[in-house]
Amino acid sequence: MSKAEQSRGKTKQALDRVVFIGRTFEEYANMFDLKMPELAGKRVLDCPSGACSFTAHGSKQGLDITASDIAYDHKPDDLEAKGLQDIGHAMETMEQAKSNYVWDYYGDVEGLRRHREQALRDCVRDMREFPDRYVAAVLPELPFDNKQFHLVLSAHFLFMYSDRLDYDFHVQTVRELLRVASEEVRIFPLTDLSGSRYVHLDRLIHELEAEGFRVAEVKVPYEFMKNGNSLLRIRKLQKFRR
Repeated sequence: MSKAEQSRGKTKQALDRVVFIGRTFEEYANMFDLKMPELAGKRVLDCPSGACSFTAHGSKQGLDITASDIAYDHKPDDLEAKGLQDIGHAMETMEQAKSNYVWDYYGDVEGLRRHREQALRDCVRDMREFPDRYVAAVLPELPFDNKQFHLVLSAHFLFMYSDRLDYDFHVQTVRELLRVASEEVRIFPLTDLSGSRYVHLDRLIHELEAEGFRVAEVKVPYEFMKNGNSLLRIRKLQKFRR
């Protein structure tokens, strides 16, 4: 049985337990400090990718991108309906917590809504046309081969939910992301849901560096949640060939 077949049975979740919200391609470029020429010829994984349109738009530009998320066992029509519902709920909550965010990028809550709805529409449209780009998986296990991707991106999951995901889960997930990456992993942001820096981040960095990874906190040209303007870059040291 393949890794994909083994993983598939674990991913089916009731749709009401899935939150299906995503970011646009432009947001990803800023969040992850991405330069498009640097991605040419590289295989990229976005995980967990939710309703993000990075895969859809990047693929149109000739990039080789795979999206992976626990939600992808559901039909696109159902995910689109759930995404619109989730965006509506999120915007209601946002109105009550506007002071916790920086609005330079979106302008206001309606501007944020437009970005979220655009990402959802583009993602679902691409899922219908190119379903093989969207792979169901549940972290901390991925149905991919070792070093299958050059670069792995992971947004708005690790660190943010540290109140319900313990340190061991974080370590297992980071190791799994590194397993399927041949060059590097980037994680954004470095804060929890309160906007505070992940409490165990220094410990994680120290452990990764002790194992030979090159780790850096990098400021990026994007900030929405206050203090959420840095990513963690974990690079694998490349061995020189004689």
